[in-house]
Amino acid sequence: MARNHDIQRKHPVNNEIWRQRSGATGVPCYGDDRVAIVRGEGCRVWDADGREYLDLLAGIAVNCLGHAHPVMRAALAEQAAQLIHCSNKFIVPAQVELAEWLCERCFAERVFFTNSGTEAMEAALKLARRVAHDRGEHERIEFISFAGSFHGRTYGAVSATAQAKYQKGFEPLLPGVVHIPFADADALDSRLGAHTAAVILEPIQGEGGVRPFPDEFLHLVRRLCSERGALLICDEIQCGMGRTGRLFGYEHAGITPDIVTVAKALGGGIPIGAMLSTAKLGDHLTNGVHGTTFGGNPLMCATALAVCRFIEKEGLIARAAEMGAYFRSRLEELCTKFPRAVEVRGRGLMLGLGLTGGAGDCYKYLLKNGVIVNAVGETTLRIVPPYIIARADIDMAIEHIEAWLRIAG
Repeated sequence: MARNHDIQRKHPVNNEIWRQRSGATGVPCYGDDRVAIVRGEGCRVWDADGREYLDLLAGIAVNCLGHAHPVMRAALAEQAAQLIHCSNKFIVPAQVELAEWLCERCFAERVFFTNSGTEAMEAALKLARRVAHDRGEHERIEFISFAGSFHGRTYGAVSATAQAKYQKGFEPLLPGVVHIPFADADALDSRLGAHTAAVILEPIQGEGGVRPFPDEFLHLVRRLCSERGALLICDEIQCGMGRTGRLFGYEHAGITPDIVTVAKALGGGIPIGAMLSTAKLGDHLTNGVHGTTFGGNPLMCATALAVCRFIEKEGLIARAAEMGAYFRSRLEELCTKFPRAVEVRGRGLMLGLGLTGGAGDCYKYLLKNGVIVNAVGETTLRIVPPYIIARADIDMAIEHIEAWLRIAG
């Protein structure tokens, strides 16, 4: 086997060979029909067969600056030449600077850095439980989340996720998690009480079909949490860091959560996440109560800081709002022309095209024709492109989606 691999490395390796090699070594949790992406630039990527694709998935809402952006490359190279990793038993200056950048732009006063969004959610769950414990409210052990939610794949995060397909075979799950219907005011009112540690929600559900919570419902959640002593955790892992046209999705409703989790676009492609909170809450994570080996390391924080500064300097959050509005208008045109396209959901550059069915077939058609999107179930096409996307790219995508709609009937 090793000899075959040596031969293959000396010659062009195509998608089929990569599929065979991946299948021989990897667990089969990602499917067996993938192409091998080997290069990217801007909003485009190329596979091992040399085919070009317009990338409207951006690593699932991660690559906010597109691929191989000069700012990220420079930041990575500069920091790698100085210090790649340092234990959190020492101060990491880039970590401090990134935390300051975040806190200066929102309600937060404390930041805990992680390697991923799911780890940020685990930190948020632990913090909520710890706060209740320290306050002597030992009955506050429950979390409330909403149908269609997705909060990650680690044990606590997948327990909070209200989608059975992600939980099957991993039971028993974390006790004390209550799932209620999406944006159901009566269900929230009846379940939120003295046993509730926190309510968890994505201002815009991603895996749930790109569904925003109504602003008035978010106001209700905030009010009930405040009145009944529960915390409000906003999972902004997908919709945060400018994707919706605001730095955070909760800003559209004008509310202030107690805890926020971010990741994905925070680093523009490097693995980093963060949990943000007030000082009053964050200070419950005292020395030794929580920690991480790699979270907040110099390489990741320096690069994420460069991404954040560039987004702000170049006005890319406003650009996400502008390009998102244009993309939405073009998708809505399709809804007026084709019965299969029924609605457009989302905000900014986090959009979902609601279909009567066939989203998986549409995804495959678009991939075959050089456009990468994502099918969320069979009724939603998820579109989360880089913030640098151009109108010409949007027009090209619309042409291909329209072509599929004509074929699908």
